[in-house]
Amino acid sequence: MSSIACAPSAPAPEGPAPAPHDRARGALLGLAVGDALGAPAENMKPSEIRARWGRVTGYVTDHPAGTDDTEYAIFSGLLLARHGSALTAAHVEAAWHEWIASRAEGPFKGAGFSERGTLENLRRGLAAPISAQHRHAWSDGLAMRAAPFGVFAAGRPAEAARLVAIDGSVSHEGEGIYGGQAVAAGVAAAMAGAPPTAVIAAALAVIPDDSWTARSLRRGVSVAHRGERAVRSAVVIGGYPWTDLAPEAVALAFGAYASADGDFRESVLTAVNMGRDADTTAAVAGALAGATRGEGAIPAEWAAAIGPARGSCLPSMAGQHVLKVAELLTAAARRTPTHHDPAGPRDQSPHDGTPLETQPPYDPSAPPAGPPHDPTTRQTRPLPDRATPQTQPPHTPATPLAEVVLSEGRS
Repeated sequence: MSSIACAPSAPAPEGPAPAPHDRARGALLGLAVGDALGAPAENMKPSEIRARWGRVTGYVTDHPAGTDDTEYAIFSGLLLARHGSALTAAHVEAAWHEWIASRAEGPFKGAGFSERGTLENLRRGLAAPISAQHRHAWSDGLAMRAAPFGVFAAGRPAEAARLVAIDGSVSHEGEGIYGGQAVAAGVAAAMAGAPPTAVIAAALAVIPDDSWTARSLRRGVSVAHRGERAVRSAVVIGGYPWTDLAPEAVALAFGAYASADGDFRESVLTAVNMGRDADTTAAVAGALAGATRGEGAIPAEWAAAIGPARGSCLPSMAGQHVLKVAELLTAAARRTPTHHDPAGPRDQSPHDGTPLETQPPYDPSAPPAGPPHDPTTRQTRPLPDRATPQTQPPHTPATPLAEVVLSEGRS
C-alpha cells in the first residue's frame, strides 16, 4: 500500500478517550447528522453552494432530517444486530423482501439507483448475487449503510469488511462492494481508538490496492492538507453526470475526514461544502469522525435535530432511532465470540411479535463498553467468490426485524 499523506496531526482532544459505547453512538449519530446537513447540497457544485448559502456552517433548512442514507443504515444495523457474525446473504435477501420489496414505498421510491435496480431484480424473482447485476452496482449505496458493520466489529476491520460484503452482495458488485468495505473497516478501526492515519490505513488494507476505490481514496487523503478544493480536484470525475460513484464519494468522505484530522464539525462541513453526493459523503465523514471522537464531539444543536426516522424512503423504518441501533449493535457485539463462529450464540431473548412500526419509545441509556483491541494490526481478507450461484430460494423466510428491537431493546 502506498504511503498516506494527510493533514498534520492536530493536538489530541483534552480529557479521557471516548468509551466504546460513546464511539458507537457517535458513529451512527454522526452518520445521521452528516446526512441531514448534506441533504440540501446534494448534487450541487461548490459554486452553487456558495451562491445560495455562502459557506454551509450548519443546518440550512428549518426541519433537517436524514434521507435514505440514514434509513438504509438503520435497516442494515437492525439486521446485523439480529444475526451478528452469522449473517448470510440469504438473511439479507429475505429481509429486503420482507421489509422493503414487499412494502409500499415512501415518497423517495427506493432512493438511489442501486437500490431501485436491486428492488426491481428482487421483485422479478432474482436472487443474490444476480440481484446486484444492474447498471449502478458501483454506487455508494453500500458505503452509506456500512457504518453499522464497523460499530459491531469494533477493532476488527477485516470482520467489518467481511460482513458488509455479505450485506452488499444483494445490491452491489465490484467497486460498490469495495466502497462499503473501506467505510466499514475505517469505522471499525476508529471504534478502537485508532487515529485518523490508522483509520485510513485500515480502510485501504481491506480493498485491492489497484482498485479504483483505493486509488481515489489515496489521491484524496494525499492532498487533504491542502483543503477541500484540492481533495475535490483530486477525486471528482469531471463531466460525469452521476454523483453516487462509490470510488468518488468514499474518497471525498475520507479526504474530508483527513483534512479535518478527525474533528467532527470540520469533517462533515468539509464534505458538505464539496457538494456532489453531499448527504452520503457527509454521512460517511460523520460516521468516521463520530467513531473517532465520540458522541460528545457532535455539536449539541446538530444532535438535537436528529429524531426517529421518518420512513420517507423505507416506511418500515419509521420511528427507529440511530442511537437505539447503536445500543443494539454494541449489545450484539458483546454476545459474539472474538473469532467468527457461524454457529455461535445469537439472540435468545423472547419476543411477542409486535409489528416493527409499533415499537416502544427510544431509551437513551447507553450499554456497557465492549472488548479492547489493538487498532494498529493490519488485516486483509480476500473477497468472497461472487460467481458462486445463490442456492437459497429468493423468498427464504426471515426473522422479522421487529424481533430485534423487541428482544434487544427491553431493559
